[in-house]
This record gives sequence, C-alpha cells and structure tokens, in this order.
Amino acid sequence: MTTELVAEAIKKAGIAWVSADGGPAQGLWVLPLGGALIVLSGPGEQAAPGLAGAATAQVRLRGDTGGLILALDMAVERITPGGEVWSEVAPQLAAKRLNASGTVEEQVARWARTDCAVVRLTPADTEPVAAPHLPDDAGAAPVRETPARVEVRRPFRLHRVRKRR
Repeated sequence: MTTELVAEAIKKAGIAWVSADGGPAQGLWVLPLGGALIVLSGPGEQAAPGLAGAATAQVRLRGDTGGLILALDMAVERITPGGEVWSEVAPQLAAKRLNASGTVEEQVARWARTDCAVVRLTPADTEPVAAPHLPDDAGAAPVRETPARVEVRRPFRLHRVRKRR
C-alpha cells in the first residue's frame, strides 16, 4: 500500500474511530494538520478515555462515501500547554471547533486551565490495512450498559386506539 492513501485519508478526515489501550473504539472529531490528526478531549469536550496516556492508538478512517477505507496504528503524542507546538496547534483547533463558546483565545486558555488533552496522532511504522484486506464484519460492538438506559412504561391511554388499516 502506498503512503499516498494514508496521507489522503488523513487529510480528508473529519471524524475517526479511535481505540486506545485495547478499549472500545470511539467516534471522535479530529482536525487533520500536517499529516497528523489532532484530537481534543477533556472536561467540557469530547470524551476519549485512555487516549491522552496511551503510546499508540488504533484508528479507522472513512472515505468519501462514509465506508471504512483504512485501519492503521498511530503514535500518540500529548501536546502540553505553553509549548511552541501548543501555541501553533491550539489556536487552529479552536478556530475549527464548532459551537464553541467564547473567542479562540478564551477557548485555548480554558483548555490549558481545565487540563484538556490536545493529542497529535501520527501514522506509526506498521503496515496499514486497506482494501481488499479490510475486515468483512461491520465492526459493530454490542451496546454497553449505561445508567442512562431505563425501562420506559407504555403511555397511558384513556380510550382504545384503533389500528389503521
């Protein structure tokens, strides 16, 4: 496989399925930047459990039609606030963040203050998986238990409701 496919898939990515530390894959908003994917997570932002502390992550990228075109391992690098890379990446990330409250400077300051993780994912040296070697299954996992799911009672009806034919 060529690195052109990897570069093109990263460049067009807006969302990626990321799995860190062998956990379940999560659909995360990503920002393609310089051949890497930038991911923001933390308080008030998207949840990416285990990603900030991981060394590698498994990433699945979709194509123009929405289907899986590439699965690869990526190296994880956390970008620390106040550094040179932070001052370059964080404002670009804030500018692309949809539905954010406040200015770009306020968002960047809030991320640094609340210990949000800005992570750069770069392709690892391992061979990516692309067509025709992609898995045949959908990759769907069973629904995880959550306290948000509760049994719902049927609505109360005073009179009989006739079925339409």
